[in-house]
Amino acid sequence: MDALKIGNVELKNRVIMAPMAGVTDIAYRLICEEMGVGLAVTEMVSAKAILYKNKNNAIILQTEEHEHPLAVQLFGSDPMIMASMAEKIAEPFDIIDVNMGCPVPKIVGNGEGSALMKNPTLAFQILEMMCRVLKKPVTVKFRKGFDDQHINAVEFAKMAEQAGVAAITLHGRTRKQMYSGKADWDIIREVVSAVSIPVIGNGDIFTPEDAKRMMEETGCAGVAVARGAKGNPWLIKRTAHYLETGELLPEPDLCEKKRVILRHAELMQKYKGEKMGIIEMRKHLAWYTAGMPGSAKLRNDMNAMQTFEELKTLVDRL
Repeated sequence: MDALKIGNVELKNRVIMAPMAGVTDIAYRLICEEMGVGLAVTEMVSAKAILYKNKNNAIILQTEEHEHPLAVQLFGSDPMIMASMAEKIAEPFDIIDVNMGCPVPKIVGNGEGSALMKNPTLAFQILEMMCRVLKKPVTVKFRKGFDDQHINAVEFAKMAEQAGVAAITLHGRTRKQMYSGKADWDIIREVVSAVSIPVIGNGDIFTPEDAKRMMEETGCAGVAVARGAKGNPWLIKRTAHYLETGELLPEPDLCEKKRVILRHAELMQKYKGEKMGIIEMRKHLAWYTAGMPGSAKLRNDMNAMQTFEELKTLVDRL
């Protein structure tokens, strides 16, 4: 399989770790890097928040020199602010991704995220200006449409290509669906047929077999894994290996799970300090242990843990 290129950036493979707020911070991205991810993407960051020097952005925009290829995801609705803020923060990143698919009411209410699917003229202005100003590839992530009455992914994709974007990531759900129901892979196939730039498929990738099936059914150039990788970064490694070789690696055993949980917690502690790092590890630990024997009993203890030592004790109990 030939390497996937986005503009002048060559990806390590065809598996992308999709951006997820509260998940794809630097600690989790480094875990994904160790799993051999083709491309990682930061949590989404507001262009206006960068403009107004919001302190929370410093944590979201943390990177390590060896994190390549790496994309930063921006959201906003003002073309000038989006372009100038992207230019301001672009240096450590290989790709600038634009969020036009976030379904969260607060974002949509501001005319950002998936609200832009209802305003393709403004969406074009944002993307065209960013492509003109930036020297790095610009990509865009969006959805099937706003709701079942407004399915416009094909037209939106053509508009994005015309604006100059280097690749598209398409989530096969409408904004109204949020994350419920089933992702529509047919719309991904339609978008692949409509544009000449790479299309990354997103939605309902929970196993390596899902990824292969999506690529075969839609012709997409790669897959973006999201919720399926929560507490399961091995999905990245197993999917990349399966797509490359056809061989299905085994699920991780308990020893491997414990190793990665502790590694993740160490990274959280390193970048966010023990208190914040361990509090944020609570949700990750719940995801890592979901379905394990006795995990329900551990849940209360997980939600009370505050130190790395307490986390280690809990992991030993698994």
